[in-house]
Amino acid sequence: MTRPIIVWFRDDLRLTDNTALHWAAERGPVVGLTVDETVGRPLGAAARWWRRHSEASISEKLPLIRAKGDPREVVPRIAQALGAEVTWNRRYHLTDVDAAVKERIGATSHPGFLLTEPWEVVTGSGTPFKVFTPFYKAVQALLIDAPPHPLEAPQFESADVDVAALSDADSVEEPAWSQTLAAHNTPGEDAALARFHEFLERLRDGGSYDNNDLAGGMTSGLSPHLRFGELSPGYVWAETAALADEYTAAAPHAWAFLRQVVWREFAWHRYYHVPKMETRNVRGQFDHFDWAWTERAVPSSDEHAFAHQAMDPETEHLDELAQWQRGETGVPLVDAGMRELWATGAMHNRVRMVAGSWLTKNLGIHWRHGEEWFWDTLVDADVASNPFNWQWVAGSGDDAAPYFRVFNPELQREKFDPNGAYVSKWVPEALTPMYPEPMVEIKESRKRALAAYDDMKAATES
Repeated sequence: MTRPIIVWFRDDLRLTDNTALHWAAERGPVVGLTVDETVGRPLGAAARWWRRHSEASISEKLPLIRAKGDPREVVPRIAQALGAEVTWNRRYHLTDVDAAVKERIGATSHPGFLLTEPWEVVTGSGTPFKVFTPFYKAVQALLIDAPPHPLEAPQFESADVDVAALSDADSVEEPAWSQTLAAHNTPGEDAALARFHEFLERLRDGGSYDNNDLAGGMTSGLSPHLRFGELSPGYVWAETAALADEYTAAAPHAWAFLRQVVWREFAWHRYYHVPKMETRNVRGQFDHFDWAWTERAVPSSDEHAFAHQAMDPETEHLDELAQWQRGETGVPLVDAGMRELWATGAMHNRVRMVAGSWLTKNLGIHWRHGEEWFWDTLVDADVASNPFNWQWVAGSGDDAAPYFRVFNPELQREKFDPNGAYVSKWVPEALTPMYPEPMVEIKESRKRALAAYDDMKAATES
């Protein structure tokens, strides 16, 4: 009897262009495995909702064991029970966990989570990149010389396995806002492929891609599908680059989109070289920044507790944080973004920057509070991208130049939502007498933020 092959799915919940699955399909009957891991950072509620539904989608295509626990115990136990080989696509966090599993059972791993391996793309001096534009050019050059060749979904034999008997993952409690999440999102590979090809068709027909479009309809909407690997970045790159080559008019929009895909790549490149980014300032000088709440007020990362839930109710600025979370800041663009987030599990990228700037710079609240809120409420909350982007907007991260930039939310609204379509959709009372004044005065709070940056600079130079 041929030994079954276990494909341990992580953030690669797809059949198309899945290197590990192809490797398994060529060697024997296949059974999938997902592990609700009790090591590392637990998923936030919205991302957990997405993953559960994405797993359900892939379980319709192959037998899928859904287990819970420490993979260092779970994966070898299931492999032994089935007398199975194990394979997976590499990831770039929890690498010590994967190394321990591989040491116990001799598993096989493959690339495919990123366009390039984090150690492949280096500066001329052989060091990791810290600035995005040269990183993008290096990745682009690599992929033009050696373009990805995506694999079609393979034909495979399903292993004859009683997946229910081997599954022990608890049913996941639906987040309080799951009905609105379901109304705005469709997890799973089939939905991802459909949305991606609709996007390409739009570009082919002369449509635009504009990452600053707030009114809707000009972005791709693919972020959560990429986050959970329902689409591989190699497949996305190959199909989009081919479109750019074939349709001259579509090329600028196609490459603008691919630049954003490489931004995700850059976040993982930096996270691989600077782990624990979710709890530590990348730029050490920001350890001296006068946040309204210092890191000493935040639970240790080992506790995996949300700081806003763990802090004393009497703590200064807790009310301001809650107003920001609810979208009741008195700043129309910020409030629109925060309400969009709660309703849909998503927020437009431009508005993420403005909302993050308001929290960290105008209110002076530590970026970790914002990062943790997004971690819990975004369907695309990603181990690397979420803290990377928060540190970028706070000024404490890589390539955050100028780090002292403070977004003016009113100027941003006038520039990117000139007709008010985005704001009126999510904050219908905005610009009416019912709408409150901003929590803090925009110009004065900007001056305070710049003064705090000056103080930090003086402290680190003395």
